[in-house]
Amino acid sequence: MLWLSELLIQRHDLECFADVVRAVQERAREGERFLRLDVRPQFPDTPEDWEEILETAFMNPDRPVGTGT
Repeated sequence: MLWLSELLIQRHDLECFADVVRAVQERAREGERFLRLDVRPQFPDTPEDWEEILETAFMNPDRPVGTGT
């Protein structure tokens, strides 16, 4: 299971919400089966619908996903 909080702790290179989207997609392609959105990404560009965007990114790891920006 991919916990968003763990991803954010592990990946110090993430600088914006779009980076988080790409990191979630990368982990989905690596075989993660479940996503737990336990924290809100604390980036200035995190959109209001961030949960929907990350869920879509996780379920469709090979497709571009809008980030709301």
